[in-house]
Amino acid sequence: MAKEIKGIAASEGIGIAPAYRLVEPDLSYQKRRVTNSLTEYKRVMQAFDESIDELQKLKKRAQTRLSTDELAIFDAHITILSDPELLKQVKQLIEQQVCAEEAVDRVTGRFARTLSQVADPYIQERAGDVRDVAKRAMAHLLGKKLPDIAAIDRPVILVAHEVTPSDTSQMDVRYIKGIVTDLGGRTSHAAIMARTLRIPAVVGTDHITNSTQDGQLIVADGLHGNVIIEPSQEEVTAFTTKAKQLEQARQEWSKKVNAPSISKDGQRFEICANIGNPSDVTDAVRQGADGVGLFRSEFLYMGSDHMPTEDEQYRAYRQALVGMQGKPVVVRTLDIGGDKPLPYLPLPREMNPFLGYRAIRICLKHPEIFRVQLRALIRASEYGPLSIMFPMIGTVAELRAAKKIFNDCKAELQKERPGLGDGIKLGMMIEVPLAAINADQLAKEVDFFSIGTNDLIQYNFAADRGNDEVSYLYQPLNPAFLSLIKHVIDAGHRHHTKVAMCGEMAGDKLALPLLMGMGLDEYSMSASSILRTRSLMGKLDTSKCAQLAATAINDCVTVEEVQDLVRDKLKIK
Repeated sequence: MAKEIKGIAASEGIGIAPAYRLVEPDLSYQKRRVTNSLTEYKRVMQAFDESIDELQKLKKRAQTRLSTDELAIFDAHITILSDPELLKQVKQLIEQQVCAEEAVDRVTGRFARTLSQVADPYIQERAGDVRDVAKRAMAHLLGKKLPDIAAIDRPVILVAHEVTPSDTSQMDVRYIKGIVTDLGGRTSHAAIMARTLRIPAVVGTDHITNSTQDGQLIVADGLHGNVIIEPSQEEVTAFTTKAKQLEQARQEWSKKVNAPSISKDGQRFEICANIGNPSDVTDAVRQGADGVGLFRSEFLYMGSDHMPTEDEQYRAYRQALVGMQGKPVVVRTLDIGGDKPLPYLPLPREMNPFLGYRAIRICLKHPEIFRVQLRALIRASEYGPLSIMFPMIGTVAELRAAKKIFNDCKAELQKERPGLGDGIKLGMMIEVPLAAINADQLAKEVDFFSIGTNDLIQYNFAADRGNDEVSYLYQPLNPAFLSLIKHVIDAGHRHHTKVAMCGEMAGDKLALPLLMGMGLDEYSMSASSILRTRSLMGKLDTSKCAQLAATAINDCVTVEEVQDLVRDKLKIK
């Protein structure tokens, strides 16, 4: 009898094939005291060198399947293995007579835990990269061999506790028909690469590895996040039909790459991409983005072993602007804090870093850091239409203080370059509940709002979105929350302030008609969701969407009622 397991839809598509359980070697070790620390450290260096050599070979093998941007993941892993701070900490432990295996395990574990505690899910997923690197190094230290996914020569659904980026890079799309994992999220490198390779993926199932056996027929439904174990013939037929329909839909979506983002009744919107680094613009352009709605600039800091200089940042922002070929780019200023630490910027330990010393609060207290970033942005603005938005704004006073520092920097630069930066638009994130409530006053101060629903939801529901025990409270379609979103949009428009959204909600197909009905101007999302969203937008009439939004807010009481309403009225599955 068929068994269904629920997970997270990480890469759209439907895969049907026998299960192939990715079994890792036993990397356990015995702790022991060492007497010759030099010899022990040489073991580490040899294991790291062998790992780097292996990664370089994997990268070469993947060159025909992955783009330059995806191949850069291997370079990132090599960088981790070459990180002087990581090596320093390993060496210090070995000098305390800790064996090589324990030293590597403890240090990489500490690095991974630090990243996993960050509020931003994109950065949380980088912990998987560290674990991947650690696993490779430990295998070499212990003389074990990691699975060779590239050797798979028959159609399979890959079942694993966690699939790493290097695993994904070895996959031959002729044979890997789907990926199903216990761990993972939509923003992991592996999920991103799975979407690039168009391999259906369902992640975060919690226990799929304990619920399957090699050879069992599996359906991986990357559309809805479902895994069907040993489906009936009727189910196989139904899913096969859905897969064909999806492929036909993709062919239709691809025709929208150069099309405008307009509704059925001719109202124009903007569908933009969220990016984490300048190289991401390649995919944004490929997917037909109207611009970049969120450039998470903190990755320039997180990926560096020092505070990025003005020139280093300037080059990164310039690359993004040039790459977008005249389309607008919105850069969010530095968004770090107690939950998103930088090794070279000591910050106090906090009981609740999500509500603590972070983002604009740090920048206002350390204007010397803020000024470097703002100067770099102003200098880069001559290469394309640039907007700057400030994160975590709670009060008008904070916003005005940030604007003053920006204007001071612009005035300084204009002494040598008159007019430089005059075209920059200033905006702010709406992610603090007080800011949403006070949207009318804040709208008078900026050119645009960008609603960060990921944080705004968790703050309004008092529910950490990274905590599985309260994940049921992550409800973007809750009627009360929709009412708050409409209040922000209406407040912005009353003061001729553009309103965008850059949280996950912007790419939600059930949320789209409601947001269109409320008059949201810009929708920023993962590049892979752009064409699907543009296609759906073209089928929706804004006047009908407005009626739908009003009904959802005024007549519905629960999130389930809103979901049923949208599905029923628009026949969205």
